[in-house]
Amino acid sequence: MKNIFFAFAILLFATSVTSCVILSPKKYKALLGSKDSLYTAFNESQVKVENLEDEAKKLRKDTSLLGEDLRDLQTRFNDVNASFNKLKNNSSTEISKLSENLAAREKRLKEVEEVLRKRDEATNQLKEKLQQALLGFTKSGLTVEIKNGKVYVSLMDKLLFPSGSIIIDENGKKALAQLAKVLKEQPEINIAVEGHTDNQKVNNLGQIKDNWDLSVLRSTSVVRYLTDIEKVESVRMTATGKGEFQPLGPNTGADGRSINRRIEIVLSPKLDELYNLIK
Repeated sequence: MKNIFFAFAILLFATSVTSCVILSPKKYKALLGSKDSLYTAFNESQVKVENLEDEAKKLRKDTSLLGEDLRDLQTRFNDVNASFNKLKNNSSTEISKLSENLAAREKRLKEVEEVLRKRDEATNQLKEKLQQALLGFTKSGLTVEIKNGKVYVSLMDKLLFPSGSIIIDENGKKALAQLAKVLKEQPEINIAVEGHTDNQKVNNLGQIKDNWDLSVLRSTSVVRYLTDIEKVESVRMTATGKGEFQPLGPNTGADGRSINRRIEIVLSPKLDELYNLIK
């Protein structure tokens, strides 16, 4: 562009020179002034063109950089969007699984609660039956109560055994016979017989060496009577001796020691259904 402009100025000047053979000094000076003005305008235009070219070059560079930034941002956006969609899909799957698991747990919880409700209902019914069957022995030291979902039939030693003996007396046999009638009607009940003593030392009882022996042998006598005589299923029975180590009262006086000497028959429902639910 600047070469074209320069050629145009020369042509104009040459035309002016050749158009007249003789120029007056005034016209000649005016012509020179026009020439200088043209050169000045040309130089200014050249500077402007150079500035515009520099600006265009800078803009092209900035545009290129912006394009790179845009492509980088687009790539990062695509990556983030892909991650978001993946997370969204995974979250939907996880939420669905959690919902299914929660529904399954709620169902199992209701089933367990129903089994426990039935167990508690059966336990209360068993307690009532035992209380009715053994009503005549309550004054002789027999109690029936529920603890921890189990029925405890507690018989003081004087109701079953002569002092220091492991042989069940007639009154004790009557109580156990009444108990056996209820137990045989409840085949789903497990039976644990526990022997308990006070802390007084055992003296001169032959094969019985201490309170451990006395508690175990008394519980075994009760189990044998219930299974051999009253025909309660042996597979349901357990005999244990607790000695003096689970007292109900203090062993410092006769009354406390009396309630500690006892046979406890612990009746608990079979919980196979409950165990199957919570496996």
